[in-house]
Amino acid sequence: MAEAEKKSVRGRKQDRARVAGGQKYEVAYEAKKTGRSAAAVKKAVKKVGNSRTKVEKRLGR
Repeated sequence: MAEAEKKSVRGRKQDRARVAGGQKYEVAYEAKKTGRSAAAVKKAVKKVGNSRTKVEKRLGR
């Protein structure tokens, strides 16, 4: 059990660079950040993938 309790910083940066389209809180955060609707964020994730920079670029048009 001790191994499972260890916190690792490995992968955190990679995780922040992605938008999980199936997670309501991530979609809501991105929608609020860009001023677009949650549906628009989900559509952008489907269109360009889950890269946060690509999604924001797509929504920023």
